[in-house]
Amino acid sequence: MNRIIVVTGGAGGIGRCIVAHFASQGDSVYFIDQNQQATLTQVEKMRERGWQVTGFVGDVAEKQALEEFAALVLREHPEGIHCLINNACLMRGGILSDCEYEDFLYVQRVGVVAPYMLARLFKDHFQGMGAIVNISSTRAFQSQPDTESYTAAKGGITALTHALAVSLSGIARVNSVAPGWIDTGAYHEEAHYEAVYSTGDTAQHPSGRVGEPADIARVVDFLCDERNSFINGENITVDGGISRLMVYHNDCGWTYEPSASGKG
Repeated sequence: MNRIIVVTGGAGGIGRCIVAHFASQGDSVYFIDQNQQATLTQVEKMRERGWQVTGFVGDVAEKQALEEFAALVLREHPEGIHCLINNACLMRGGILSDCEYEDFLYVQRVGVVAPYMLARLFKDHFQGMGAIVNISSTRAFQSQPDTESYTAAKGGITALTHALAVSLSGIARVNSVAPGWIDTGAYHEEAHYEAVYSTGDTAQHPSGRVGEPADIARVVDFLCDERNSFINGENITVDGGISRLMVYHNDCGWTYEPSASGKG
């Protein structure tokens, strides 16, 4: 295909799978990640397969790193890029673990500010009608306790998606993907990773299984395909249907037993 694809957080997890997915199709992929060793390792492995992959070591929370990364891509491809995939994010707890101001703000810089800045840096450099895909999360719509830093970032990126879709009309279509439970173990540093799930783990998903990074990469690819350009400003949830399953006290063998403190 030989498209120019830009990915954040591409050295591990879902991001690494996305990089491999596009590179295996013949696209030229540029990714940024702050993990230097993982970045160097993955670039070496992928290039051994003949894939066109370039890694840039940097923290997407830092404006200078974003500017230098974008400059590298455009210096090597002055004709511009085709797709921007904002994947990088992280968790630093929440209100119950006393997540500090600086930690909460850092997560927003990674998960919301960086996608905005990269969209700004590349908005005049898309080839034809570009595509931006933001990786959101089902946590943008439902929560577990003490996840405020991550949840706020995912809520932010979801709202940013439809805002950018309107602002970038005629420049790039902008969509987001909200993964549910995705087992990323095979896309980190673990050697010979084998997933182990209970019957409950799989049965609670109407699809009958836990998700894999490739499930997300395929949807991202779908949204990057210009033939699907009538999908714009949308969020696609990819969670095996689990967020549609209503479970009440004493349903499906599940019993709710609140703690004495009343906090659950």
